[in-house]
Amino acid sequence: MIRRPIPKSLALALGLASVVFLLGAYTLLARWQHQKNPDDTTIPSWSQIRQGLVTAIEVNARTDERWLLEDAKASGARLFAGLIVGVAGALALGMLMGCFTPVEAWCNPPLSLLAKIPPTAALAVFFVLVGTEGEMYVTMIAFGILPTLAMTIFLAVKEFPEELQFKAYTLGASHAEVIWTIIFPHVLPKLIDAVRLVIGPAMVFLIAAEMLVGSVGFGYTIRLQSKLLNMGVVYPYLALLAAFGFAMDYALYQLQRKLCPWYEGHRS
Repeated sequence: MIRRPIPKSLALALGLASVVFLLGAYTLLARWQHQKNPDDTTIPSWSQIRQGLVTAIEVNARTDERWLLEDAKASGARLFAGLIVGVAGALALGMLMGCFTPVEAWCNPPLSLLAKIPPTAALAVFFVLVGTEGEMYVTMIAFGILPTLAMTIFLAVKEFPEELQFKAYTLGASHAEVIWTIIFPHVLPKLIDAVRLVIGPAMVFLIAAEMLVGSVGFGYTIRLQSKLLNMGVVYPYLALLAAFGFAMDYALYQLQRKLCPWYEGHRS
């Protein structure tokens, strides 16, 4: 039967089995590759991955720094700054567009066009406008996520039931009170859902920029180590990026459940 629910224990078992399958498949692939070439580093064995992780964690003798710590601080600060700027701008713009028709008529066409421009293709423009320092990463992430988020919020506001708005006005609410005490709570869970979806693209924009012009960060180290075919460092970095993105997604999901407990039942 389509969409028939299954027990949580079975769902958990299937999820764990899929992870075990992926790890087992990689183990077999790495063993097969090393049987052909014992010195291969393009598909590192688990021991090579462990050594690569140790290399990233230990203090580097040349730079006297821990690669992983420095890269995590740089990339994390850039990502969070870009997300904060992009989400704040999208929230303000999307709410204004949804609530006021003149703002919608003014902003809808350019936002629709900007949403179709890949930020990675506009890297040269960012270099010219804001340089290659920290502002460039923040600008690129914000530009990449703002149009889509703003349109998502705008559409969520448009879905707000008008009868609730009229009832609020009847009870004496002002425009600001209607927007922030009635419409905003309606939009908030959908905003959190949208932010969860743009975490991945935001990380793509960041890593792409760091690969090109960064001197520290996950993208810089991945580019440098991949050139040296030191995939024992690259693979742990990719795994850490995936774990970081998953942790952010899970944290936002829990925040949504806490702030909007009614939405879980509405969505299901």
